[in-house]
Amino acid sequence: MAAVPSQADEALLDAVARGDHTAFATIYERHVRTVFRFALSLGISPRDVEDVTQEVFVVAFKKAARIRTADGSALPWLMVTCRNLSYAHLRKRAKDHANLDAGEHDVADPTASPESRALQAELSLTIAEAIGRLSPRDQELVHLCLDRGMTYRQAAHALGVTDGTVRNRLSRARAELRSSLRGAFREQGS
Repeated sequence: MAAVPSQADEALLDAVARGDHTAFATIYERHVRTVFRFALSLGISPRDVEDVTQEVFVVAFKKAARIRTADGSALPWLMVTCRNLSYAHLRKRAKDHANLDAGEHDVADPTASPESRALQAELSLTIAEAIGRLSPRDQELVHLCLDRGMTYRQAAHALGVTDGTVRNRLSRARAELRSSLRGAFREQGS
């Protein structure tokens, strides 16, 4: 049975678990741009964004039967997996940079100093960790409204909720992020 684009991700994942490649292609097409942009926002190098995005969907294909959806959507699971794989790439890059000889330079951004790159990577990790502590629904709202620039109305339509729900949840998510980031920066400063 061919997958229909309007099917919920949950039904598509069940089909993927049974070997339906068309269902997997539907999930991939539905979410690849969002996962790609999210990976890019996490501070990994542009050359690694494509690899991380591909890895997310390879893992999704392998674990389709065990993926838990949120309100029928696989996006929260994909985003958490993307975040985890991105962190792994950032840790690997940091380790690689630490092992570089003093005279070698990173070709990703030749104008940035090592300190600047390290601070940027640390800031990206801190922000991503703070977002990762939000509920999957709030992570999705942050992504839709803050990363993708959707209006409350557009996000409400995409999620099937009211504008007021988006406004309230996003306000609460922003407050949680501010509090979490303040705490992280206080810890780093001490």
